[in-house]
Amino acid sequence: MNYRLAAAADIPAMARIRAAEWESEEYWLRRLAAYMGGTLDPQQALTPRITCVAVHDEQVVGFIAGHRTRRFDCDGELEFINVIPAHRGTGVATELLRLLAQWFVERKALRVCVDPDDPARRFYTRHGAVPLNWHWLVWPDISVVLRTDMPIRSIAT
Repeated sequence: MNYRLAAAADIPAMARIRAAEWESEEYWLRRLAAYMGGTLDPQQALTPRITCVAVHDEQVVGFIAGHRTRRFDCDGELEFINVIPAHRGTGVATELLRLLAQWFVERKALRVCVDPDDPARRFYTRHGAVPLNWHWLVWPDISVVLRTDMPIRSIAT
């Protein structure tokens, strides 16, 4: 598995992955391109932002995106994370989360929130997120995600 920063050429694959669970590919093509291009700003979003992909056999099998924010007095927000079903449970999502956590830590953005859907809620809490309000979760210190015995990968650029 290779992990790297996402490029514009990855957007169609990312849109297909996201559309398999909700909305259409066309919707996600526009939304992901706008998010990555900085023309779509989630509520109280700040710059910078990052999108990383997981690639296996030259195919994008997962991705994660996040940005700085002021929402809920957080420093950062995990915006998107998706992994194709064939690669779920293999550690891809965990590695993507660790890459995003490292990016936030490097920017001293430790309080990171996420708007979880129900299936992802267990994943986030297993990795240290706690309830922020009736719906949202937060990592009071996202560096907790990095506290394992596994080495942290670097993001290939």
